[in-house]
Amino acid sequence: MLIKVLAIATFLVIVASLVNALRLLVTNKNQDQAASEKIFKSLAVRIGLSLLLFIFIFIALALGWFQPEGIGARITQLRHAAQQAPATGNP
Repeated sequence: MLIKVLAIATFLVIVASLVNALRLLVTNKNQDQAASEKIFKSLAVRIGLSLLLFIFIFIALALGWFQPEGIGARITQLRHAAQQAPATGNP
């Protein structure tokens, strides 16, 4: 549960960084250097956090800290169960 909370919190920070960059882009119409640097830093933070979140999710899945849920996971379970079931056809 803690892993999911960390992933969601990181995702929310990524979205907040993106909103901040958009706000800076919209409000600073005069295109000054300081505003451009703030926009760049905000987007750089978003990209860095996105990469860290991707790596974190990949490692968490590999270590089994959380299991995928949803339709894709259910299809995989059904395929695995079908492969494990013995063949019951008549010879």
